Amino acid sequence: MIRLFRVFIPTSVIGLLISEIVIATACYVLAYWIAGIEEMEVYFLLEDGITRTAIVVLTLIFGIYWADLYEDMQVTSALQLYQQFCLITGMTFLGQALVGYVNRQMIMPRWQMLIGSALAIVVLPAWRLAYAPAALKLLGRRRVIFLGANELVREIATQMKFKPQTGFLTAGYLAPEAVECEDLGPYLGQVSQLREVYSEVNPALIAVGLAERRGQLPVYDLLELRLSGARIQEVGALYELVLGRVSLRTLRPSMLVFSDEIGPERFNVTLQRVYSFLIAAVGLVVAAPVLVLVALAVRATSPGPILYRQNRVGFRGHVFQVLKFRSMYSNAEAHTGAVWAVKDDPRITPVGRWLRKLRLDELPQLLNVLRGEMAIVGPRPERPEFVKTLTEQIPFYGQRHFVKPGITGWAQINHKYGDTIQDTITKLEYDLYYLKNLTFSMDLYIMFHTAKVMLLSKGSQ
Repeated sequence: MIRLFRVFIPTSVIGLLISEIVIATACYVLAYWIAGIEEMEVYFLLEDGITRTAIVVLTLIFGIYWADLYEDMQVTSALQLYQQFCLITGMTFLGQALVGYVNRQMIMPRWQMLIGSALAIVVLPAWRLAYAPAALKLLGRRRVIFLGANELVREIATQMKFKPQTGFLTAGYLAPEAVECEDLGPYLGQVSQLREVYSEVNPALIAVGLAERRGQLPVYDLLELRLSGARIQEVGALYELVLGRVSLRTLRPSMLVFSDEIGPERFNVTLQRVYSFLIAAVGLVVAAPVLVLVALAVRATSPGPILYRQNRVGFRGHVFQVLKFRSMYSNAEAHTGAVWAVKDDPRITPVGRWLRKLRLDELPQLLNVLRGEMAIVGPRPERPEFVKTLTEQIPFYGQRHFVKPGITGWAQINHKYGDTIQDTITKLEYDLYYLKNLTFSMDLYIMFHTAKVMLLSKGSQ
């Protein structure tokens, strides 16, 4: 795993990205040679051939990312993979058409584009089919033995099984007794047998996840192994590495008090205020035509105000009014009171349903950012009625208010919209991860991914 933008990215995914850039470039360079248009040195060095090829390759790679093909390297259907690459290549041709409107001198020559794209459609999917097993074999998977077999350990083991790109492999577990969970691997024996098992298995990592540690945790065995070079980690840290969120089940107040990471640095908070303000100001100017069109659509399709104002809990518990384009009928909660939105919510207008899918209803929140009540990136602000209940039911829920709420966030790009307590707990785990890692680079990563989430209508309701 490589940490970029404060996010753990599997080494195999980075390798796939780099290799596909190289292969795609080779396809279009070879295509120019096959087409025999003119001397390659003249084209690539004197006629912006390098730039033209780079534009096409970057468009192709962006299309692969857009199709979520970097999220999971496992290929379930070769036919479907080839179909996806045909669509992605079509997107590349559309990209060339857009480039032509800006500067026709930057369009790739016709025959180079046709031959190169044909090569890419054949070679890139074939490379993907071969890459996943080869990469996992070449890079290897770090074997992990678990000390304990509680619910959290079983969840991590399951995630490791279905996400082999993380680079971890379960080698088995030690526990007071065997449990029924195939994902955990073989039962290796009692906790007291740790040193013998470690010598036999020679794992890359020991993940400690005993539910009850008093009298059971082999402290001195772990210490000796640690001093001998073994890597030992709490399952909470492994959970964060594999799932990208903080585990509430292992989180204790002392871990927050003595942690050097949990609180965002003042410099990062100040910097976030600056770029949030600038992005919001530019965004309002650029989106002005869309704002006008949405406002007209809301006014024309249902009676009531264009903007909807609702109390939300913000930074350090301060209550403010969030601004949104109205997507529900007026007085939608007159008889129900404050309730979460649900799937196929009858309170949502037909136009409002599209506004929510495209996230256009949230554009007025750029004004909240200008007023300093929100940031571009941060935990989503919740209603006071819900915050009171959730704070009582969920440990550490109040800690998410120690950064400004955001229009988008780490939880929004990683978890679907949900209206249950379990969904709220999962989103809180993502929010706490963001709280630990708030930086400009992570905010850029989140904003980049938000565009895909918006246009593909992920998580909207």
